[in-house]
Amino acid sequence: MRRTHADYTGGVYGSMLAASVIVGAGTLGDFPRIELMLLLLLTGGVFWIAHVHAHLFGARLAQRPPDRAVVLRVCREEWTIVKAALPPATAVGVSPVLGLGVQGGQWFALAVAVAGQVGWSVAAARQAGATRRLLVLSALVNLVLGLVILLSKLWLKH
Repeated sequence: MRRTHADYTGGVYGSMLAASVIVGAGTLGDFPRIELMLLLLLTGGVFWIAHVHAHLFGARLAQRPPDRAVVLRVCREEWTIVKAALPPATAVGVSPVLGLGVQGGQWFALAVAVAGQVGWSVAAARQAGATRRLLVLSALVNLVLGLVILLSKLWLKH
């Protein structure tokens, strides 16, 4: 079945969430890679479930109980939250191959999460039919938000 509409805003949110998880884990010291990868994936999964629940049982439940088709559609629409956690988790996993230590792996994963956040925002804006100017503005806003997260990692370490 081909989807006629894709909502990438969950990817923006999921990338920002992943970046925040990396910063939070990094402030606790050297987090083992496997634990950080699992933390990223599990956090993305939990937030995905929370978003699905909010969509299904927020306004919809007051109107009528959702049927199976609605549940599956909402699950698919919100899946980008989980998808956004995969590149940073993969970055953590491949960081030893690149010769990066634990801290280097965290920085690499954080950079990947911020890049994903910018990419998802451009995809969301493009999907919405935004002009080139709005595409650039969306990318810049998300880059600034990502840099705030990066700066918080530096600030929290000192």
